[in-house]
Amino acid sequence: MTQTNNPFLDELARLMTDAAGAAQGMQREFQTMMKAQGEKILRDMDVVQREEFEAVKEMAAKAREENDRLSERVAALETEIAALRAKV
Repeated sequence: MTQTNNPFLDELARLMTDAAGAAQGMQREFQTMMKAQGEKILRDMDVVQREEFEAVKEMAAKAREENDRLSERVAALETEIAALRAKV
């Protein structure tokens, strides 16, 4: 960029630089404010965190597997009892 000795252009360039810096600062402040507001809304809504959701999901899968295993065992025992009763 060429340099000038024009004080008006120098002042204009300084104002533009200051305005750009201020705009970036306002953008960061706005993003921080929006993030904080979003987190507050989620807390107020009692939304579960992802880690907690995954832990409960895993527990439910294990419980379902255990339930299936126990159902199969009960069915086998009922079959065995029915066979024993048939012999009597």
